[in-house]
Amino acid sequence: MNIELKGLRSLELEDSLINYWPTDPVNFGCWVRAMIGPNDEDGAEAFDMLVCTPTWLQNELASNKTLSGKGMIIVEEYDYDEILSYLEEQIVACNDSDWSKAAIKLSRLSFWEYEDYHP
Repeated sequence: MNIELKGLRSLELEDSLINYWPTDPVNFGCWVRAMIGPNDEDGAEAFDMLVCTPTWLQNELASNKTLSGKGMIIVEEYDYDEILSYLEEQIVACNDSDWSKAAIKLSRLSFWEYEDYHP
């Protein structure tokens, strides 16, 4: 099954990410939501991740001695095109025989809205 990125937005910024430019591109951290689903269907599910720079991480570690690395995408500086390209590459690498298997692979990179869901 081929899957694709159907939308990408910030969970913290009012601006769309494509139009956003931080005051300091090397000191940036923001939660984003990627809407991902099968490329031959309309639906998508949410996968959340923290996009941040090493400088931002260092500043966070100054006040929080320990941080978890799950769901982080670490970039040298904020660059929307670079972030988008990286996500699209990772998504293609998660293609599998069905959506469930692909979504589980994606959840290794992010926080999937249905992670740990048991009906």
